[in-house]
Amino acid sequence: MAKTDAAPLDLITIGRIGTDLYPLQDGVGLEDVETFGKYLGGSATNVAVAAARHGLRSSVITGVGDDPFGRFCIREAGRLGVDPSLIFADAENPTPVTFCEIFPPDDFPLYFYRKPKAPDLNIRPEHLDVEAIRSARIYWSTVTGLSEEPSRGSHFEAWQARGRARHTVLDLDYRPMFWTSPEEAREQVQRALEYVTVAVGNMQECQVAVGESDPQRAADALLERGVQIAIVKQGPKGVLGKTRQGQVQVPPYWVDVVNGLGAGDGFGGALCYGLLQDWPLGRVLEFANVAGAIVASRRECSTAMPTTAEVSDRLKEGAHVAD
Repeated sequence: MAKTDAAPLDLITIGRIGTDLYPLQDGVGLEDVETFGKYLGGSATNVAVAAARHGLRSSVITGVGDDPFGRFCIREAGRLGVDPSLIFADAENPTPVTFCEIFPPDDFPLYFYRKPKAPDLNIRPEHLDVEAIRSARIYWSTVTGLSEEPSRGSHFEAWQARGRARHTVLDLDYRPMFWTSPEEAREQVQRALEYVTVAVGNMQECQVAVGESDPQRAADALLERGVQIAIVKQGPKGVLGKTRQGQVQVPPYWVDVVNGLGAGDGFGGALCYGLLQDWPLGRVLEFANVAGAIVASRRECSTAMPTTAEVSDRLKEGAHVAD
């Protein structure tokens, strides 16, 4: 499969896509929700959207069903600035649909409808644009893509082609409903860490990945496996970023949380933007932290991603930017 534009992309992501159906009423279970909003979803796709909001040329390798929701996802990705040419249609499996419940400030249960199999787990080697993956300035993968074949093997084939180039990112994004056990996930993540240069995850995800939930020890364990930048999200304690040369601790940026589900993806897209600006790591993480917080203050995910100007304005209003 070839992308439509031969120029190198700023970002290629690979992984989940689907339709999010989010309630327009807060504080009630799905059985009592009366109306829903329909949005583009899926972590890898949201990261590509978030990066596009910062002016990056992004694309996503993924699959949808040959159905109305699939057509919506392809159309909406393009509308939100993501090159949809690497999205394929799976004739056998439906486009995933995801529901959530919204109980601010910190309870947002997710319900995934991805059976019999999500098309994004049917990514095969023929769906990979190997030259585009090699030349992309950032290549972003998630742990979910390692949960089943043929997606798992395709991920490793893509990493082998890329050759651990700079800015090869793994989002540790562990979701237990996609795995038979944490041990199975850890085995695959341990293999994957041999191919990536940046790892991003929260403390639970680091526990699954490297057996450490203490931020310092988790970051060190990631660096020991050859990662160049280890980023550990610590919730209300902010974000730790660590390299072999040093570390930075970025405090949280407080907002009134409406829906926390897209914050990590907003963080990811902004992280990509900051890395490509060659900013110091502290500035990169502060920018990404504010971007994620902005998304958490909004109901939806993909269409909630902020622009560079929005993040910069928030930083000017009160968040310190590291030198």
